Amino acid sequence: MTRINGETALGLAWAIAFSSSLIVLFIGEVLGQTPCVLCWFQRAFMFPLAIILGLGLWWQDPRIGRYGVALALGGTAVALYHMGLYLGVIPEAVKPCTETGPSCTDDNQLFLGIPIPLMAIAAFATIGVLSALSLKEKQS
Repeated sequence: MTRINGETALGLAWAIAFSSSLIVLFIGEVLGQTPCVLCWFQRAFMFPLAIILGLGLWWQDPRIGRYGVALALGGTAVALYHMGLYLGVIPEAVKPCTETGPSCTDDNQLFLGIPIPLMAIAAFATIGVLSALSLKEKQS
């Protein structure tokens, strides 16, 4: 089995963060789907990932993965909370979305039939694992 090297892992993590950032901008700006409150918080973790990981690759910083792990953990936590609301696991009383804005739980949260919070969980988790793998190699 072939092992992934640290630079490749970091490059993949950056590609996921960058493409995820472009996708949410497309959903909001081109498709006109207004993001809910929790989507904004997830963006607050994803957008810096694209910049920080990209700069870390450019500068060949062997420790940049630690920031990828930290931001990915924060984003995953928000996305898990959002998914809990979407699935109805978390009670309605704790919904952060306002009655006048977009809902955190309706069909507005679907893209290509997949819940946006689920896509965010997958992206953040993958970025976190890849960022951690980039650090593991540097310590060996």
